[in-house]
Amino acid sequence: MDKKAGRELKTLEAMIKLYCKGNHRAKEIPCFRCRDLYNYAGGRIVNCKLGVQKTTCIQCSVHCFKADFRDRIKTVMRYSGPKMIYKHPILAIYHILDRL
Repeated sequence: MDKKAGRELKTLEAMIKLYCKGNHRAKEIPCFRCRDLYNYAGGRIVNCKLGVQKTTCIQCSVHCFKADFRDRIKTVMRYSGPKMIYKHPILAIYHILDRL
């Protein structure tokens, strides 16, 4: 796994935790459903066909997520995205730079 993919996994984890904490009343963060989403999305990031040429998922021409998981990750990102700059500024800045 390259450096960029590792950073993407950290960003994904941070976003899912923010979402879970703000939306689910689970004793453990992330809850089972959010952990399942992280494992699925993380597996897709690590095993991406594009390898080092991988862009951010939103810019990718190959959509490898199943429809249900794609909808769930979009919901998480819409909620967590604006909060990332305050909670995890370095990850947010790298994520923005990776999109350019």
